[in-house]
Amino acid sequence: MGLGAALLIAALLLSTYTHGKIAKIPLDLDATLIADGTGTAFDPESLNGEKFVVNRDVPLVAQEQITVESPANADVVTLQVGSTLRRTDKQQDNGLLLAMVDTVTVNRSTAEAVSSETNPGGSLQKPRAIEDTQPPTNVALPHEGLTYRFPFGTEKRTYQVFDPIAQKPFDANYDGEEDVNGLTTYRFTQNIGFDDDGNLVEPVKYASLLDNEADADVTATAAMWGVEGEPDQRITMSRYYAAQRTFWVDPVTGTIVKKKERGYQYYAEEPLEPKVTFVDYTVTSTEETIEAQVAGARDERDRLALWSRILPITFTAMGLVLLAGGALLGSFSLRAEAALIDPGLDDADHQFFNTQGFKVPGDEAKTEKLPTSRPTDLPPDRPV
Repeated sequence: MGLGAALLIAALLLSTYTHGKIAKIPLDLDATLIADGTGTAFDPESLNGEKFVVNRDVPLVAQEQITVESPANADVVTLQVGSTLRRTDKQQDNGLLLAMVDTVTVNRSTAEAVSSETNPGGSLQKPRAIEDTQPPTNVALPHEGLTYRFPFGTEKRTYQVFDPIAQKPFDANYDGEEDVNGLTTYRFTQNIGFDDDGNLVEPVKYASLLDNEADADVTATAAMWGVEGEPDQRITMSRYYAAQRTFWVDPVTGTIVKKKERGYQYYAEEPLEPKVTFVDYTVTSTEETIEAQVAGARDERDRLALWSRILPITFTAMGLVLLAGGALLGSFSLRAEAALIDPGLDDADHQFFNTQGFKVPGDEAKTEKLPTSRPTDLPPDRPV
């Protein structure tokens, strides 16, 4: 009975206390996420030419490398994510369009960004020239909302998802359920500068990390820009940004198993009047990435199921069986002890020790007394 009670208590703890301790982002997270597609993209080699060149229908690959950095403990984990966008029709750095190293500290259960006095909760690495040999420097950037994960037990509602390019969070709205490689996922959509139909409505001015904002405001001649005007007329244009994203999220673990992204960056004098496209692309997670993310989500699901459902159910069943068995065994022992101490208690009404067919002759048979008579007709000379 004691063992049964212990198993019931263990089942209760596993289903309540222990679940909250294991439903957390792993500390050994290490993933490479790849998405590919096509788009319109600037030719970096044209920076040294007479005119900026923009090519259409070029193949593009986006990559995210996610690793864990310090601080990482029982409550929080710091994710460092290196993101790149490349033209695959160009060799090495000639095809690099976008590069960013984003670092964020998040709560391991809720996936919300957290900050403290000693840890700003996030940072972005300053862009560096290819020939730069100095160590990279980070610019503190407190993050808000979710970043690269959704919370354990994702709900069908709107979440705030941080965008490191815009440097602020935007709504990601629940948009329905969808099967991804046999896994039921929640689909969320996020619009930054676009409306639901993909029309440009409120683009974000590109937030530069450079002191002189050289990558946000660019001055060049009209001939270089390829716009109307005197060829030598110098025109300053600002860089703007808009994006649309769709996330397919495993609701149990919060893992993003698939992502589709449209990114649009362009130069303009007026926000809603694009003049020169820097990049306009749409990429979707590759099948290999989706398979790896689904497998990772299933592994986390199995681990949670083992500790929060399978073991509690098993322990509960074993505990109830042991309690019932202990109660029966206890009742048997008490009655057996009582019968041994006072056999009279086991009479016809109890029949606990029923001796049917097992009577002991010398112990229970009654002794019959035969009547005898004194002899009266014996001869006198015969001794009695």
